[in-house]
Amino acid sequence: MDFFMTVVRSVFTVLMFVIFIGIVWWAWSRHNRKRFDDAASLPFADEDTARRTVEQEDRR
Repeated sequence: MDFFMTVVRSVFTVLMFVIFIGIVWWAWSRHNRKRFDDAASLPFADEDTARRTVEQEDRR
């Protein structure tokens, strides 16, 4: 039973490492760069809208 658990743990470790490498590869692949750049700039998307709203309020 001890040998079986060692094999299971080893297989699980290798599987998790392969999944980790797959996620890293997916995150850094070139075809996802545009989508991730767009997502990274989303917090700043409302700044222009808010600035225009404040300017319009000031004009009134």
